[in-house]
Amino acid sequence: MRQDGRVTDRDAVPAVPAVPPVPAGSSASFGLASMRKQYRAEGLSESELAATPVEQFARWFEQAATEGGLFEPNAMVVSTADAEGRPSSRTVLLKHFDEQGFVFYTNYGSRKARELDENPHVSLLFPWHPMARQVIVTGVARRTGRDETAAYFRTRPHGSQLGAWASAQSSVVAGRGALDAAYAELAARYPEGERVPVPPHWGGFRVAPRTVEFWQGRENRLHDRLRYVADADAGGGWRVERLSP
Repeated sequence: MRQDGRVTDRDAVPAVPAVPPVPAGSSASFGLASMRKQYRAEGLSESELAATPVEQFARWFEQAATEGGLFEPNAMVVSTADAEGRPSSRTVLLKHFDEQGFVFYTNYGSRKARELDENPHVSLLFPWHPMARQVIVTGVARRTGRDETAAYFRTRPHGSQLGAWASAQSSVVAGRGALDAAYAELAARYPEGERVPVPPHWGGFRVAPRTVEFWQGRENRLHDRLRYVADADAGGGWRVERLSP
């Protein structure tokens, strides 16, 4: 969806078949069993892959950002688990990637950050549905250094900088009014043009990949799934596996 509410790629949103009203106390599938898309014939072969998963990701990301018709191509689902293995997921924006890993920023008091402190194993999912593509990264997350965090914080819009202070992310808040009041107080203290300090409770995580899977939708649900796996025996190199769909 665009911010004005219009769909950017009509084919990316399946039409929902009309259904009669559902009587109280009954259940209905709403036509879910018949909702499907036939994916493209063009696939992904081993011979097309880049030498490293980050190089391959850069290729696909450029296409997603320029040709994919995606509202936020850098949106990814970050899945974490606490020390007891209970999972949680949320959508976060990717802000940097290189051969060292994939970086996002958050409040260090948030649920995701607390879980990563307990259990640094994480999964990232880029759901590029209009292109019938997914990228799935698994790896280990570590906090970025304060210099790197500060450098990124300075690139954020003034309002987003204030928002990082105003929100105690993932904590219970009395109501919207309390959040707006906290923001207004900060806006008065740090008006536009005045330097906002970097919150000590806010910063980045870098996910060092252990596996990176490139998923390309194909006809008849026979999708191409090629996965890079870190190979310690290859001196830090990568091997590629094809997974059955």
